[in-house]
Amino acid sequence: MLNIIELFQLYPVFYLATIFTLGLLVGSFLNVVILRLPIMMKGEWWDSCRELLEIDIDTSKRDPFNLITPRSRCPKCQHKITALENIPVISYLFLKGKCNNCDNNISIRYPLVELTSAIAVTLVAYYFGVSTQAVFAIFLTWALIALSMIDFDHQLLPDDITLPFLWIGITLSFFNIFTDIESSVLGAIFGYGILWLVYISFKIITGKEGMGHGDFKLLAMFGAWFGWQSLPLIIILSSVVGAVIGLSLIVFKSHDRNTAIPFGPYLAIAGWVYLLWGPYLMSVYLNAVI
Repeated sequence: MLNIIELFQLYPVFYLATIFTLGLLVGSFLNVVILRLPIMMKGEWWDSCRELLEIDIDTSKRDPFNLITPRSRCPKCQHKITALENIPVISYLFLKGKCNNCDNNISIRYPLVELTSAIAVTLVAYYFGVSTQAVFAIFLTWALIALSMIDFDHQLLPDDITLPFLWIGITLSFFNIFTDIESSVLGAIFGYGILWLVYISFKIITGKEGMGHGDFKLLAMFGAWFGWQSLPLIIILSSVVGAVIGLSLIVFKSHDRNTAIPFGPYLAIAGWVYLLWGPYLMSVYLNAVI
Protein backbone atom coordinates (compact mmCIF):
# COMPACT_ATOMS: atom_id res chain seq x y z
CA MET A 1 0.00 0.00 0.00
CA LEU A 2 1.42 3.39 -0.99
CA ASN A 3 2.12 5.90 1.73
CA ILE A 4 1.28 9.56 1.24
CA ILE A 5 4.84 10.55 0.23
CA GLU A 6 5.02 7.89 -2.47
CA LEU A 7 1.55 8.90 -3.65
CA PHE A 8 2.65 12.52 -3.99
CA GLN A 9 5.79 11.46 -5.87
CA LEU A 10 3.82 9.28 -8.30
CA TYR A 11 1.09 11.86 -8.89
CA PRO A 12 2.58 15.39 -8.91
CA VAL A 13 -0.74 16.97 -9.91
CA PHE A 14 -2.43 15.41 -6.88
CA TYR A 15 0.44 16.67 -4.73
CA LEU A 16 0.10 20.25 -5.99
CA ALA A 17 -3.71 20.15 -5.75
CA THR A 18 -3.44 19.01 -2.13
CA ILE A 19 -0.97 21.78 -1.30
CA PHE A 20 -3.19 24.35 -3.04
CA THR A 21 -6.22 23.24 -0.98
CA LEU A 22 -4.17 23.27 2.20
CA GLY A 23 -2.96 26.74 1.29
CA LEU A 24 -6.54 27.97 1.05
CA LEU A 25 -7.44 26.51 4.44
CA VAL A 26 -4.37 27.89 6.17
CA GLY A 27 -4.92 31.20 4.40
CA SER A 28 -8.26 31.44 6.18
CA PHE A 29 -6.47 30.92 9.50
CA LEU A 30 -3.85 33.51 8.52
CA ASN A 31 -6.65 36.06 8.25
CA VAL A 32 -7.42 35.35 11.91
CA VAL A 33 -3.76 35.69 12.89
CA ILE A 34 -3.42 38.97 10.97
CA LEU A 35 -6.49 40.42 12.67
CA ARG A 36 -6.12 39.11 16.21
CA LEU A 37 -2.41 38.85 16.99
CA PRO A 38 -1.85 42.65 17.11
CA ILE A 39 -4.89 43.00 19.39
CA MET A 40 -3.53 40.26 21.64
CA MET A 41 -0.13 41.98 21.73
CA LYS A 42 -1.65 45.32 22.68
CA GLY A 43 -3.64 43.62 25.45
CA GLU A 44 -0.42 42.10 26.82
CA TRP A 45 1.28 45.52 26.68
CA TRP A 46 -1.58 47.09 28.64
CA ASP A 47 -1.41 44.33 31.24
CA SER A 48 2.34 44.89 31.58
CA CYS A 49 1.82 48.63 32.02
CA ARG A 50 -0.82 48.05 34.69
CA GLU A 51 1.47 45.62 36.49
CA LEU A 52 4.37 48.08 36.32
CA LEU A 53 2.17 50.90 37.65
CA GLU A 54 0.71 48.54 40.27
CA ILE A 55 -2.83 49.09 39.05
CA ASP A 56 -5.09 46.26 40.18
CA ILE A 57 -7.43 45.07 37.46
CA ASP A 58 -9.75 42.10 37.84
CA THR A 59 -9.15 40.00 34.74
CA SER A 60 -11.14 36.98 35.90
CA LYS A 61 -14.30 38.28 34.21
CA ARG A 62 -12.55 39.18 31.00
CA ASP A 63 -13.79 37.21 27.98
CA PRO A 64 -11.05 35.02 26.48
CA PHE A 65 -9.53 36.42 23.31
CA ASN A 66 -6.99 34.41 21.33
CA LEU A 67 -6.53 32.87 17.89
CA ILE A 68 -9.31 30.36 18.54
CA THR A 69 -11.77 32.10 20.86
CA PRO A 70 -14.19 33.79 20.25
CA ARG A 71 -15.64 32.60 16.94
CA SER A 72 -15.36 34.95 13.99
CA ARG A 73 -18.24 37.41 13.75
CA CYS A 74 -19.55 40.15 11.52
CA PRO A 75 -18.16 43.42 12.92
CA LYS A 76 -21.47 45.18 12.31
CA CYS A 77 -24.23 42.81 13.51
CA GLN A 78 -22.07 40.33 15.51
CA HIS A 79 -23.48 37.41 13.50
CA LYS A 80 -21.36 34.32 14.22
CA ILE A 81 -19.74 33.03 11.04
CA THR A 82 -20.82 29.44 10.41
CA ALA A 83 -18.63 26.74 8.89
CA LEU A 84 -20.46 26.97 5.56
CA GLU A 85 -19.91 30.75 5.53
CA ASN A 86 -16.21 30.28 6.20
CA ILE A 87 -15.15 28.11 3.26
CA PRO A 88 -12.10 29.84 1.74
CA VAL A 89 -12.90 31.95 -1.35
CA ILE A 90 -16.03 29.91 -2.19
CA SER A 91 -18.10 31.35 0.66
CA TYR A 92 -17.07 34.88 -0.28
CA LEU A 93 -18.22 34.33 -3.87
CA PHE A 94 -21.43 32.58 -2.80
CA LEU A 95 -22.30 35.38 -0.36
CA LYS A 96 -21.32 37.99 -2.98
CA GLY A 97 -18.96 39.62 -0.50
CA LYS A 98 -21.68 40.43 2.04
CA CYS A 99 -22.64 39.26 5.51
CA ASN A 100 -25.36 36.60 5.34
CA ASN A 101 -27.27 38.32 8.13
CA CYS A 102 -27.02 42.08 7.59
CA ASP A 103 -25.55 42.49 4.08
CA ASN A 104 -22.55 44.35 5.47
CA ASN A 105 -19.68 44.31 2.97
CA ILE A 106 -16.93 41.77 3.64
CA SER A 107 -13.44 42.99 2.77
CA ILE A 108 -12.08 41.44 -0.41
CA ARG A 109 -8.76 41.15 1.40
CA TYR A 110 -9.90 37.92 3.07
CA PRO A 111 -10.18 35.86 -0.11
CA LEU A 112 -7.10 37.58 -1.53
CA VAL A 113 -5.02 36.45 1.45
CA GLU A 114 -6.41 32.93 1.03
CA LEU A 115 -5.57 32.87 -2.68
CA THR A 116 -2.13 34.36 -2.05
CA SER A 117 -1.43 31.64 0.49
CA ALA A 118 -2.62 28.89 -1.87
CA ILE A 119 -0.73 30.15 -4.92
CA ALA A 120 2.48 30.90 -3.02
CA VAL A 121 2.74 27.51 -1.30
CA THR A 122 1.86 25.72 -4.55
CA LEU A 123 4.77 27.49 -6.24
CA VAL A 124 6.99 26.44 -3.34
CA ALA A 125 5.79 22.83 -3.62
CA TYR A 126 6.37 22.85 -7.38
CA TYR A 127 9.88 24.25 -6.99
CA PHE A 128 11.07 21.97 -4.17
CA GLY A 129 9.01 18.91 -5.05
CA VAL A 130 8.16 16.33 -2.38
CA SER A 131 10.95 17.12 0.05
CA THR A 132 11.87 18.31 3.52
CA GLN A 133 12.80 21.66 2.03
CA ALA A 134 9.28 22.05 0.68
CA VAL A 135 7.70 21.44 4.11
CA PHE A 136 9.74 24.11 5.88
CA ALA A 137 9.58 26.53 2.94
CA ILE A 138 5.78 26.31 3.01
CA PHE A 139 5.68 27.17 6.71
CA LEU A 140 8.09 30.06 6.10
CA THR A 141 5.81 31.32 3.33
CA TRP A 142 2.81 31.38 5.67
CA ALA A 143 4.84 33.24 8.28
CA LEU A 144 5.90 35.86 5.73
CA ILE A 145 2.31 36.45 4.60
CA ALA A 146 1.19 37.03 8.19
CA LEU A 147 4.17 39.30 8.94
CA SER A 148 3.65 41.35 5.79
CA MET A 149 -0.03 42.03 6.43
CA ILE A 150 0.45 42.82 10.12
CA ASP A 151 3.28 45.22 9.33
CA PHE A 152 1.20 46.84 6.59
CA ASP A 153 -1.70 47.35 9.00
CA HIS A 154 0.10 48.23 12.24
CA GLN A 155 3.80 48.71 11.42
CA LEU A 156 4.57 45.78 13.68
CA LEU A 157 6.58 42.63 13.05
CA PRO A 158 5.63 40.40 15.98
CA ASP A 159 8.45 38.65 17.84
CA ASP A 160 5.99 35.77 18.28
CA ILE A 161 6.61 34.99 14.60
CA THR A 162 10.08 36.30 13.72
CA LEU A 163 12.03 34.90 16.68
CA PRO A 164 10.72 31.29 16.49
CA PHE A 165 11.40 31.23 12.76
CA LEU A 166 14.88 32.65 13.30
CA TRP A 167 15.67 29.74 15.62
CA ILE A 168 14.03 27.30 13.22
CA GLY A 169 16.39 28.56 10.50
CA ILE A 170 19.44 28.03 12.69
CA THR A 171 18.20 24.57 13.71
CA LEU A 172 17.69 23.56 10.06
CA SER A 173 21.25 24.60 9.28
CA PHE A 174 22.52 21.79 11.51
CA PHE A 175 21.14 19.45 8.85
CA ASN A 176 22.15 21.64 5.87
CA ILE A 177 18.53 21.99 4.76
CA PHE A 178 19.05 25.44 3.22
CA THR A 179 22.55 26.39 4.35
CA ASP A 180 25.28 25.30 6.77
CA ILE A 181 25.48 26.21 10.46
CA GLU A 182 28.36 28.67 10.12
CA SER A 183 26.67 30.61 7.33
CA SER A 184 23.39 30.55 9.26
CA VAL A 185 24.79 31.97 12.49
CA LEU A 186 26.79 34.62 10.65
CA GLY A 187 23.71 35.41 8.58
CA ALA A 188 21.63 36.02 11.72
CA ILE A 189 24.35 38.23 13.22
CA PHE A 190 25.02 40.25 10.07
CA GLY A 191 21.32 40.44 9.16
CA TYR A 192 20.50 42.14 12.42
CA GLY A 193 23.69 44.20 12.51
CA ILE A 194 23.48 45.64 9.00
CA LEU A 195 20.03 47.16 9.43
CA TRP A 196 20.86 48.25 12.98
CA LEU A 197 23.82 50.24 11.60
CA VAL A 198 21.58 51.77 8.93
CA TYR A 199 19.04 52.65 11.61
CA ILE A 200 21.64 54.28 13.88
CA SER A 201 23.28 56.19 11.03
CA PHE A 202 19.94 57.50 9.76
CA LYS A 203 18.92 58.54 13.27
CA ILE A 204 22.19 60.42 13.87
CA ILE A 205 21.97 62.24 10.54
CA THR A 206 18.25 63.09 10.52
CA GLY A 207 17.19 62.75 14.14
CA LYS A 208 14.42 60.41 13.00
CA GLU A 209 13.90 56.66 13.20
CA GLY A 210 13.92 55.25 9.67
CA MET A 211 12.79 51.71 10.51
CA GLY A 212 11.66 49.53 13.39
CA HIS A 213 13.62 46.89 15.27
CA GLY A 214 11.33 44.23 13.78
CA ASP A 215 12.99 44.81 10.41
CA PHE A 216 16.38 43.92 11.94
CA LYS A 217 14.97 40.66 13.27
CA LEU A 218 13.30 39.81 9.95
CA LEU A 219 16.55 40.21 8.03
CA ALA A 220 18.34 38.22 10.74
CA MET A 221 15.73 35.51 10.23
CA PHE A 222 16.51 35.37 6.50
CA GLY A 223 20.22 35.25 7.30
CA ALA A 224 19.58 32.29 9.59
CA TRP A 225 17.60 30.46 6.90
CA PHE A 226 19.73 31.19 3.83
CA GLY A 227 23.14 32.19 5.19
CA TRP A 228 25.05 35.46 5.19
CA GLN A 229 25.66 35.15 1.45
CA SER A 230 21.98 35.88 0.78
CA LEU A 231 21.89 39.22 2.60
CA PRO A 232 23.22 41.62 -0.07
CA LEU A 233 20.78 40.36 -2.69
CA ILE A 234 17.80 40.37 -0.28
CA ILE A 235 18.59 43.96 0.74
CA ILE A 236 18.88 45.05 -2.90
CA LEU A 237 15.65 43.28 -3.88
CA SER A 238 13.72 44.73 -0.94
CA SER A 239 15.00 48.23 -1.70
CA VAL A 240 13.96 47.95 -5.34
CA VAL A 241 10.51 46.60 -4.46
CA GLY A 242 10.07 49.27 -1.77
CA ALA A 243 11.14 52.07 -4.09
CA VAL A 244 8.81 50.96 -6.91
CA ILE A 245 5.77 50.51 -4.66
CA GLY A 246 6.48 53.61 -2.58
CA LEU A 247 6.90 55.86 -5.61
CA SER A 248 3.78 54.39 -7.19
CA LEU A 249 1.74 55.19 -4.09
CA ILE A 250 3.03 58.77 -4.06
CA VAL A 251 2.59 59.33 -7.81
CA PHE A 252 -0.99 58.08 -7.75
CA LYS A 253 -1.60 60.21 -4.63
CA SER A 254 -2.81 57.30 -2.53
CA HIS A 255 -0.10 57.88 0.07
CA ASP A 256 1.34 61.02 1.66
CA ARG A 257 5.11 61.26 1.17
CA ASN A 258 5.52 62.22 4.84
CA THR A 259 3.68 59.12 6.03
CA ALA A 260 5.87 56.20 7.07
CA ILE A 261 5.74 53.15 4.79
CA PRO A 262 6.49 49.81 6.50
CA PHE A 263 9.61 48.11 5.16
CA GLY A 264 8.71 44.62 6.44
CA PRO A 265 6.49 43.61 3.48
CA TYR A 266 9.26 44.50 1.01
CA LEU A 267 11.79 42.49 2.99
CA ALA A 268 9.34 39.58 3.12
CA ILE A 269 8.77 39.67 -0.64
CA ALA A 270 12.52 39.81 -1.27
CA GLY A 271 13.18 36.92 1.11
CA TRP A 272 10.48 34.78 -0.49
CA VAL A 273 11.81 35.51 -3.97
CA TYR A 274 15.26 34.48 -2.76
CA LEU A 275 13.79 31.29 -1.31
CA LEU A 276 12.73 30.17 -4.80
CA TRP A 277 15.17 31.81 -7.17
CA GLY A 278 18.09 32.73 -4.92
CA PRO A 279 20.85 30.70 -6.65
CA TYR A 280 19.82 31.92 -10.11
CA LEU A 281 19.54 35.55 -9.01
CA MET A 282 22.83 35.29 -7.14
CA SER A 283 24.62 34.09 -10.27
CA VAL A 284 23.09 36.95 -12.29
CA TYR A 285 24.05 39.43 -9.58
CA LEU A 286 27.65 38.16 -9.36
CA ASN A 287 28.03 38.21 -13.15
CA ALA A 288 26.78 41.80 -13.21
CA VAL A 289 29.14 42.88 -10.40
CA ILE A 290 32.16 40.94 -11.64
